[in-house]
Parts: sequence; C-alpha cells; structure tokens
Amino acid sequence: MAKINQEPFQLFHLTEEDNGSTLGAAIKNRMVQWSWGQTREAILKRHVQVNGNLCLDHARKVTQKDVVKLWNESLPKPVQTTAVKFAYVDDFLVVVEKPPGITSTRHFEERNLPKKRKQLQPTLEELLPEALEKHFYARSKLAEREASPSKAINKKTNGRLSARDAERQKAIRLKKFEVIAVHRLDRDTSGLMIFARTPSIAKLIGLAFRKHQVVRKYHAVVHGHPAEQSFDTVLVRDRGDGKRGTQPADRLEDASSQRAITHIRPIENIGAYSLVECVLETGRTHQIRIHLSEAGYMLCGDSIYNRSLNGERVDDVSEAPRQALHSATLEFKHPISDDLLTFRMPWPADLHRWLKDLREKK
Repeated sequence: MAKINQEPFQLFHLTEEDNGSTLGAAIKNRMVQWSWGQTREAILKRHVQVNGNLCLDHARKVTQKDVVKLWNESLPKPVQTTAVKFAYVDDFLVVVEKPPGITSTRHFEERNLPKKRKQLQPTLEELLPEALEKHFYARSKLAEREASPSKAINKKTNGRLSARDAERQKAIRLKKFEVIAVHRLDRDTSGLMIFARTPSIAKLIGLAFRKHQVVRKYHAVVHGHPAEQSFDTVLVRDRGDGKRGTQPADRLEDASSQRAITHIRPIENIGAYSLVECVLETGRTHQIRIHLSEAGYMLCGDSIYNRSLNGERVDDVSEAPRQALHSATLEFKHPISDDLLTFRMPWPADLHRWLKDLREKK
C-alpha cells in the first residue's frame, strides 16, 4: 500500500456526520483518492486503529466519539494468550507482566461488541481468563483426574463435540477465571499490572490507589537530561491541537480536567538521552508522556506527543521500537493478608536490545 504521508499515521477525530456509518466509509470519505478496495485492504492489513485498538472490520459502525488512526505501516498481529506472563497469582488477585502491543481493557464504547469482533483484537483483560486456566491446569493434576471422564464424553459423541457445545463448555470453564482491571497501561507500554479476581477485591485495591497506597515506578528513556523534579498540573482532553495536555494545577475550569502529579528522577545519561524513573501519585491517561513532552523531554519512540507546545515537531532519531516506557515496580499491601507485596520487572526484550545498542553508540 502506498505511503499515506511522512508522519507515521494520520489521526481522524470523527464528527456528527459519521454517526451510524461504517469504519470503511469514514476512512473513504477522508481518503478520497482511495478506491473502496484500497480502503478495505488498509483495514484488513492492520493499518487502522479505532480508539487505540486495532480494527480489522471495515463494516464496524462508528460514532462522532471515535478516534481513528490510519498508519503507514502494518501494525503487529494481536498478542496471543501464550505471551501473557504472571508475576503473582492467588485467589484474590493477579499481577501480570503486560507485553507491549495490547490494550489493557476494552474501550467503553466497545464493551458490547460481538464476541467474534472482539476476538480480532482481544484486550489483556479478555486474554487473562484463558491464560489463568492454563496456569492452574499446568500446576495441578487436573489433566490426569479428568482423563477418564473426558474419554467417556468423547465416546458418546463419536470422539467429537460440536463447535457450539465446545464453545459453551469453554465459556463455562473460563467464567471462574474472569478478572477486573483496577488500573491501566497504554497499549504500547509494557510492565506490571494488577487485576482483581472479584468485585470486592477490585474495590479494595481501587481504594488503595485513591489513597496513594500503591507505589508505581516506571522507567522511561527521554530526549535530553532532565533534573530531578515534580510535575503538578491539570490534564485536559484538548490543549488546543487535538491532543491531551496540561494547565496549571490552580486552573480547574473544565469539568473533564484532572489533577496529575508525577515525580521524576534521573538514573543514567546515555549520550543525548536519559534513563529516568517516574513515580506516579495519580494515574491519568498519558500522564507521564504529557508531563515529559511538555517539559521538553520527549519520550523516545512516542509518535503522538512529539511536538513542543508551540507546535514544532521534535525529531526522534533514537530508533526506539516503540515508546520507551515500562512499568518496572509495583508495591502494595495485599487487600486480605495485609502482607507487603513488591514486584519488579526488567525491560522486555525489544527495549532491552534497543537500550543496549543505545549505550554502545553514546
């Protein structure tokens, strides 16, 4: 497919005129030089995201609330269950090592999508039940205990279950492994996340977050060499260029604005870049990326917050494979036992290799 433009993607904020139309039609109306075949090909070959999620369905209905990204290059294939790793599992909660390239939870407007459509691009929350089932199955002797009954069932059905019965049995099995996200990470941010296994535990952990009793430390690689400092601002949905941004903390004019506090500490200078630690007091959407970018220390690999407040684009020659942001440490008290739990996760392979090369070039 021909390049769209020199930017990595085009961003389309849909309007009232798009309400009820299909994704394909919304893109075709903006890419007037394309044929319908080219539009469908762009969607099927993973060039399109809706509200941050890869979408492969050109007939999906859209609304004026949707944001569409049209990428020059194909996005990675959806993350599979085998990529999910657990740092901790018990009857009350799980701590997951989130891989990059997957959305934490389903966007509110997509909660009621048909199952087949969700399976095109599952969220981490949707993958976890099957991953948990495999985790417990591997750690028990359930396979041996169920071997004989399984054979009996197969014998009655000539060795096969109908697709509908198999799907129904799977849904029943996975129901007990459903989880609830209590916080989120951006799609391309990797690292540690907490999921509750019951609504009551979700409320307790959510309360701990609101009381700032959960320690969250991120590692980031940025342009420049920031000093140790704190950011205390108000985040707004549109700072004037269609992107989220900040206002001083004493300005709360917009009902949708939210106070955001980030503390940063430099760890290592790497040539023209710096490895920094970011500690969150609040957990707002894109909080770290916005604070760093607006302070003049753009995150390496960030394709959205790559312009200064005056609109001048910051050239990123770091060759980062994605945004260099990683949830490295989580520390909190268990909501039932009150034990202090501390988890640390090193850089995943893609950023580890990139960071090693960056150090060698400095």
